[in-house]
Amino acid sequence: MSMPFYVPPEQFMKDRADYARKGIARGRAIVALQFDGGIAMISENPSTTLHKISEIYDRIAFAGVGKYNEFDQLRVAGVRAADLKGYQFSRHDVDARSLTNQYAQILSQMFSEGPKPMEVELLIAEIGQDPSTDRMFHVLYDGTVLDEHDFAILGGDSEAVSTRLKTDFKPKSPLKDAVKIAVKALSGPERKLSNTELEIALLERNGKRRCFRRVEDDEIQKLLK
Repeated sequence: MSMPFYVPPEQFMKDRADYARKGIARGRAIVALQFDGGIAMISENPSTTLHKISEIYDRIAFAGVGKYNEFDQLRVAGVRAADLKGYQFSRHDVDARSLTNQYAQILSQMFSEGPKPMEVELLIAEIGQDPSTDRMFHVLYDGTVLDEHDFAILGGDSEAVSTRLKTDFKPKSPLKDAVKIAVKALSGPERKLSNTELEIALLERNGKRRCFRRVEDDEIQKLLK
């Protein structure tokens, strides 16, 4: 009888982490940052139909990088969970932290017990009554949750994008300045991204129930000028 193949737990988890990170790094990065009117989410995405940034609930947005079919499944699950909680209790009971906890549990379970880890990173953003109550939760492929402040970067060459963004970021910048800073960080010194290559969505402190707004190409073009 042959002996079963043995892999040390440390090596097993390292291999799964490397697999997930490589898949995520192949995608294009997303930058989310606070501006004077809310939270802006900017991504390099030439597709007009496959969105990486979406609305989850009244004041909550979702962004995902990595394998599209995997993070879109998670987005749909989040929408259903938020709708159910809002229906059973109150719309005010739906918050980014509880949704983040659910996502973290799913990703942690898939990372440790699934046939393969999910190749995704998620951002759950919630706009508050003032900037101090805004929330940005960054969920990694293994279920680790990072509570981000001022800005967050997902996927792609996140370290290089973060270095460029830290140099130019200023709190409470106008939307136009915030978008230019984010696009500069995403593109780097050797490229220039046009409006047709960008996906931009906002959580606006607008006094209305629904705060999510997708920015169209013509408005993006004006913001880049």
